[in-house]
Amino acid sequence: MATGKRSGEPTRSGREGRSATLASAAYDRLRRDIITAVIAPGEKLLIRQICEQYNIGLNPIREALNRLSTEGLVRQTDRRGFSVAPLVSDDLDQLIWTRCALNELAMRRSIAQGDDDWEEEVILAAHRLTRTPRHLSSSEEVNDAWEEAHRNFHATLLAACGSPWLMDFCERLFDVSGRYRHLARRVAKAKGPLSPRDPGEHQAIAAAAVARNADDAVRLLNEHFRKTADLVRESLGASMFAASMPIAAGKEIAAH
Repeated sequence: MATGKRSGEPTRSGREGRSATLASAAYDRLRRDIITAVIAPGEKLLIRQICEQYNIGLNPIREALNRLSTEGLVRQTDRRGFSVAPLVSDDLDQLIWTRCALNELAMRRSIAQGDDDWEEEVILAAHRLTRTPRHLSSSEEVNDAWEEAHRNFHATLLAACGSPWLMDFCERLFDVSGRYRHLARRVAKAKGPLSPRDPGEHQAIAAAAVARNADDAVRLLNEHFRKTADLVRESLGASMFAASMPIAAGKEIAAH
């Protein structure tokens, strides 16, 4: 008598693989929506509502939220469930200081150790970033292709540092900084036209790095980070930047 699974019935490994794929998809989408401030800082994350919105089942969403909580993007409490980690003004100062310190270490090592291939990758990353529109032509919404090119540019600058640990920390700081940047952009957009950013900042950093001028490269990179922080403070304003006050985007920002 023949036994075994019926034809067309998914195997256990197939089901597990599909579940992992759905969890990864949920993680990627939630992470993007949190970093880009589509979901506001401090906002409560209702699991069933997210399931309906993303059209993904309960378990993959829970797995994604647990993963995001380990990264500090989501907070979990026994009674209140999950919520997006708030943004705090004091944290921005510490974030920029830490980001400057770690990126300087990685940049100097990368310049000292980078070979000709690394130089070419830096030049190419800068070129792609310059050639990619920052906003979609039909609106002032950020172009996802630009966001990816921007991330790749900053990662490429540090890629020859020789430390995966250092690269990982710098990338996490990039994402946290991105949360402040995107929230400020959404607030600024609600108020009126966005202030243009000098595209030459990235090119200048790349040129100094390729020229092996570590002091200039670090100075320009740190100025770039601090300029971003200044624009965030200017956009959000004093009322949203009271000391130790969570910055919540609110319904009016989420609607834009």
